[in-house]
Amino acid sequence: MTKAFRMDEVQPRLLDETNQNVIGQPLARPEGYLKVSGQAPYAAEVDVGEMAHGVLVRATITKGRVLRVHDEKIRKMDGVVDVHMLDRMIRNPAQGMMGESPEQLGERIDYLGQPIGVVVAEDFETARDAALQLEIEYSEEEAEVDPDNASNTEWTDKEDYGDIDTAMDRAEFTVDSEYHTAAHVAAAMEPHAAIAVWEGEKLTLHGSCQLIKFNVKELADALGIAEENVHILSPYIGGGFGSKLGISPEAVAASIAARDLGKPVRVVMSRQQVFDSVLRRTETTQRLFLGADADGRLTAVGHHDRVSNVPNEGFSEPTNQATHFLYSGANRRYSQETARIHRTPSGSVRAPGEAVGMLALETAMDELAETARLDPVELRLRNIPETHPETGVPYSARMLAECLKDGAKEFGWNQRKAPRERKEGDWFLGMGVASAARMNMLLPSEARVTLTPTGAIVETDMTDIGTGTYAILNQITAEMLGLPVELVEVRLGDSSYPSAAGSGGSFGAASSGSSVFLACKAIREQIAKKMDCEGDDLTLSGGIARCGNREKKLEDLLDADIVETAQIKPGKTGKEAFSSGFGAHFAEVAVHEWTGEVRVKRMAGWFAAGRILNERTARSQCWGGMIWGIGSALHEHASHDPRRGHIVNRDLANYHVPASLDVPQLDVTFLDERDDHANPIQAKGIGELGISGAGAAVTNAIYNACGVRIRTFPATPDIVLEGLMAYD
Repeated sequence: MTKAFRMDEVQPRLLDETNQNVIGQPLARPEGYLKVSGQAPYAAEVDVGEMAHGVLVRATITKGRVLRVHDEKIRKMDGVVDVHMLDRMIRNPAQGMMGESPEQLGERIDYLGQPIGVVVAEDFETARDAALQLEIEYSEEEAEVDPDNASNTEWTDKEDYGDIDTAMDRAEFTVDSEYHTAAHVAAAMEPHAAIAVWEGEKLTLHGSCQLIKFNVKELADALGIAEENVHILSPYIGGGFGSKLGISPEAVAASIAARDLGKPVRVVMSRQQVFDSVLRRTETTQRLFLGADADGRLTAVGHHDRVSNVPNEGFSEPTNQATHFLYSGANRRYSQETARIHRTPSGSVRAPGEAVGMLALETAMDELAETARLDPVELRLRNIPETHPETGVPYSARMLAECLKDGAKEFGWNQRKAPRERKEGDWFLGMGVASAARMNMLLPSEARVTLTPTGAIVETDMTDIGTGTYAILNQITAEMLGLPVELVEVRLGDSSYPSAAGSGGSFGAASSGSSVFLACKAIREQIAKKMDCEGDDLTLSGGIARCGNREKKLEDLLDADIVETAQIKPGKTGKEAFSSGFGAHFAEVAVHEWTGEVRVKRMAGWFAAGRILNERTARSQCWGGMIWGIGSALHEHASHDPRRGHIVNRDLANYHVPASLDVPQLDVTFLDERDDHANPIQAKGIGELGISGAGAAVTNAIYNACGVRIRTFPATPDIVLEGLMAYD
């Protein structure tokens, strides 16, 4: 029976009392050797015996309808098995936690590259050749692809607090600036892939899926079958960044083809197909209004943004998410406009909202500091609100001030000069700062833990997208049950296991970790009964149970395995206090006077994210976020064809992300924190905190170095050089 727990009150810090010295330690990933040695089977590598191979057929027009498929020649090609078109194909991947099929358009086309069918052959090469040769007759319609000139727009978010117009008029210092951020593509290391196997009415899908309990519902809905007939396996995932939150076209195509053929079918997207048809991060146009009094304290905060998506897609990038809670200001206004255009649909990409919204917000704060003649760190410190500025709800654990102060001291912020005052040869040198913030969430999550005479087994459909879930759940179990980590086996990514929150939104580790913690706590209570003692008096260590002066080996206490299933749900504590991770980024850059080239010389981050469950995996997540921040500031830009709307730089040779020489040594410091309102293990998400604000620290450093204010991201050399020329 599942023990359900609702987070209605703050829980004791049990993990501070177990004293096993496992939690927080930089434990290596238990599955790491399997991955680096090629023994961990990813979705496309599972051996299911003889199978056919499918390649997606994609639209070659931007908008219109399919009139006819001329597949006669293709079906006669040696090795071609079948051609499946239109029926039940999904337009794009499901949005995160959608729980139902995305749009199934039939013959309608909404963007160039939209999956509309699959060609299946005996081998991949033949399937690819046939898919490229397939002739399709279309009825083409005029399409709008430019978000700035779209005739069809929707206002999706309008909020007002106080009187911002009057506050801006009366403010001593103001900023009113427009910022532009480029579209991003997740492009995880492992392309989207699926192998579908049917046994009668039962489907087993080997896929790359982040949120399995929702993916089961989405796939079942797309195929028109019962959820109980869908079994998804995703034990290893080669990265996601949000691109695998929902079920994708390759999974639906493989399932349709395998059912019709009566044999397994594998469909793997090429890198170009991933760029073309997997949800992108929208480009944004953002306008920030800031007003402050003579002391530099905010009195007005306004954030308007324009984003884009295809028609009838419900997601809009929550660009102003951090603006709502990061800084003070009684008078506030938010508005969002979504342009309905015919580009690759947009959706969640790492830190949706903060990743691009904080590029604008933290740049605007830097501009305000310059206008008010205040140190940028001091301006931020003066504007940390006592309670949530809109709801009045108190914050839970929040160490933003400590991150800013400690970071400034350790980074050598007091050596920062005025713009253009530091120079070495042809290089201007400067420092920049930005706050980091990512809203924290607790989602329903369930896990089963079995204690045996030889160790423990953890089972949950939680996934590991490279973030360290195997290690973290192992450590929680070992810490709670007093076992060596080598005796804990963690089993993930199987929809037959209890349903976890999944990987996404930085909620995975804390949510699934809490359910494992609660299952282990229930096991401890059973052991305490067997020892005839109170749970608070029980200690477990090295496979030994101790209560007072009595001790017994765990294996001697077990006449049978102890199995406990527990579920965590959010409750009252989530409403009593606002929970977020916080941090501060500091960067030092060099800007070449004649070329506009920017080099990041140093970068460091100070983060407070509740209890750190594994120092190594947490640091790795922050490194990854900071590197993406460097890319957002200087390199990353999905460029769209202005005529047809498709992404032009659609592979990793042309879509520029930071290379090794673009990234300096990154220093990460974690502040010791416990967030009692967040969950029973006092942890917060960290996977997306590292990217939030990171890019703005780099571009603020560009301003301090050479006096060029960056408002269009990324700051490629031509943009910087144009600013340098204008400055002169």
